[in-house]
Amino acid sequence: MAATGAGRLNALFLNVTALFCCACPVIVIAQQAEDAVTPDDSTRAVSSTVERLADRIPLVIAHRGASGYLPEHTTESAAYAHALGADFIEQDVVQTKDGHLVVLHDITLNAVTDVEERFPDRGRKGRHYVFDLTLAEVRSLRVRERHQSAESRRFPAGSGEFQVSTLEEHIQLIQGLNRSTGTDRGLYVEIKKPAEHRSHGLDPSKAVLSLLKKYGYESRDDNVWIQCFDAHEIARIRTELACQLPLVQLYGREPTEEQLQAAGKIVDAVGIPVSAVLTGVRDGGPQLSEVISRAHQASLVVHVWTHRDDRLPSGVENSRQLLEWLVLKGGASGIFTDHPDVVLKFRAAIQRSGPIRGPFHLLQGKPGPGSEKNRSDR
Repeated sequence: MAATGAGRLNALFLNVTALFCCACPVIVIAQQAEDAVTPDDSTRAVSSTVERLADRIPLVIAHRGASGYLPEHTTESAAYAHALGADFIEQDVVQTKDGHLVVLHDITLNAVTDVEERFPDRGRKGRHYVFDLTLAEVRSLRVRERHQSAESRRFPAGSGEFQVSTLEEHIQLIQGLNRSTGTDRGLYVEIKKPAEHRSHGLDPSKAVLSLLKKYGYESRDDNVWIQCFDAHEIARIRTELACQLPLVQLYGREPTEEQLQAAGKIVDAVGIPVSAVLTGVRDGGPQLSEVISRAHQASLVVHVWTHRDDRLPSGVENSRQLLEWLVLKGGASGIFTDHPDVVLKFRAAIQRSGPIRGPFHLLQGKPGPGSEKNRSDR
């Protein structure tokens, strides 16, 4: 696998052209996580992660790579995100039938590949699942752009020769580019549908952590985040799998106070949709929820998904306006984006006006992360 990965990476260089759905079980698991990590250790994990990234607000997370410009999750998209200067490059991870970790947003292949043409008889109820195919079979597919319309500025459908990549190839690519360019771009790995994987005899969380350790990612200060929508799995990763890496609990909608307090015992950050922060626009101004302030009170930083320069929320005039509302008024400390260069330009502009006072600046003097009160609570 390593030799194959190196060959594909060489070719690339040459051709650089959800939710807490069951409250009681989660509370039990959260208590286990709290018992497994001492208060001092838990505070230190959050503090070191936050401190290391405090001068980069908003943190720029390349959503599925530079997916606004190239087909999502391809090595080409990851390479371009690195070149644009993203702080972190996202990898959604799914396992194949033979246990290989591949970088895909869905557990099915229909939306972004030609699987229906290549393997018409391998689908189930019209869907072709990654864990029904071997790595060799997945490799044979052609990847295409997901978002297409007559007005689309995205990469043309049917153009180029793109393949599904493995997580190992993405790691090799990013580490290689870090070395050759003197930079330190990070990984932002999502474990996709872990329960469905386990029903097929697969364990993506354990496989991901093993691969990350192989490449030197195992401490709370390493340049990687692990994210998942499954609250039970996040707790398992922290406790049973003894993961010390920064963890992110994802939500598909605005989390409740109880969910945030429970998450604060286990993870370092939460990932929430734009709509959970910006609930609407009225008379040209933003209507903002209090979710980020509540997250800060639980010692959680907030990364918001997803900024798309070509698909802005209703009522938003441009990306600059949206980012000002999310970051300066809303308090987000990280932005998932299909267009990393746009968010980087915004960050450079606001930094010229003076630095943001840390990722918890919304607390404005209230007891918060790093305070004596917080240390005793954690």
